[in-house]
Amino acid sequence: MTGPTAETRYPFRGEPHTVFLKNVITRPTIEVGDFTYYQDDQHAADFETRNVRYHFDFIGDRLRIGRFCALATGTTFIMNGANHAMTGFSTYPFNIFHADWQEGFDPSTISDHLRGDTVVGHDVWFGTNATILPGITIGSGAIIGSETVVGSNVPPYAVVVGNPGRVIRTRFKTDMVERLLTVAWWDWPVHKITRHLNAIRGADIDALEEAFEAS
Repeated sequence: MTGPTAETRYPFRGEPHTVFLKNVITRPTIEVGDFTYYQDDQHAADFETRNVRYHFDFIGDRLRIGRFCALATGTTFIMNGANHAMTGFSTYPFNIFHADWQEGFDPSTISDHLRGDTVVGHDVWFGTNATILPGITIGSGAIIGSETVVGSNVPPYAVVVGNPGRVIRTRFKTDMVERLLTVAWWDWPVHKITRHLNAIRGADIDALEEAFEAS
């Protein structure tokens, strides 16, 4: 009982519409955990070029996505390179187009406003065309609704919808969330996850805690 291998590029019967993302990522500034997948009928393998926007090496921000996340078509991460200077009369990025326009440009007018890395926990589900703005942290177990624009941090196991995204409820009560985060089943070896799938799918926290304590 081992389950699929995390090294599989196309885990859905070999069809190209679904990829385990870590196997198509080439940029060192993007990290994706095992078994996290992206589904797109046309461009699944092109995720890092089509769905991670304004991600420039010279800025240095990173995108980190945990294990067992599910990303529907159009899930998009806007990175810090989308920022423009807002300290003057114009937000136009003169400096990127011509050497003469670079003279006198102060990089801190942009860098001082950057929001840092974007971090997604484990077992997060993103609905179709969800958009995540720069520097956001999304807790494990969260659900991001279709067409939602996430502009602020999301707690673990929260359900977020809308534009701007807002928490409409949590999936479980606080004590249950704490127990789930302690168990952290997504960190288990895949053979152990496979053995205890009934408890994961059946919301049997007692069985999960027993398995966790036995490790």
